[in-house]
Amino acid sequence: MDLFFPYQIDGRGRTREARRDEDNDEYIKGLIEQLLFTAPGERVMRPDFGSGLQQLLFAGNSPELASTTQMLVQGALQQWLGNLIVVESVSIEAIDAALHVEVIYTVLRTRTQQRVNLSRSTQG
Repeated sequence: MDLFFPYQIDGRGRTREARRDEDNDEYIKGLIEQLLFTAPGERVMRPDFGSGLQQLLFAGNSPELASTTQMLVQGALQQWLGNLIVVESVSIEAIDAALHVEVIYTVLRTRTQQRVNLSRSTQG
């Protein structure tokens, strides 16, 4: 069973499962979101899990920082999800107090290309 992220209860009062089909792979999208917005050291049994991406919200903006962060994120995706996806591209944009991320990847199981767009802000 693949759990939906963020954790939810379905209409039957049970843990919601993520749908897996060729058009909508919620499970993998949830894994990407968890990985990108988890800080290294945040997971008890996996202290090296995460990308540190959210720290970019509080850092000064510069092309060098954006480039470095993009490489770190792509490396984290390949390390932790390389058995499920092939990362085609990662785009990161920090504008004011908001962080916008686009990941284009190919699902190994279906050989379909997918795109996920995620946003976070310091306001919540």
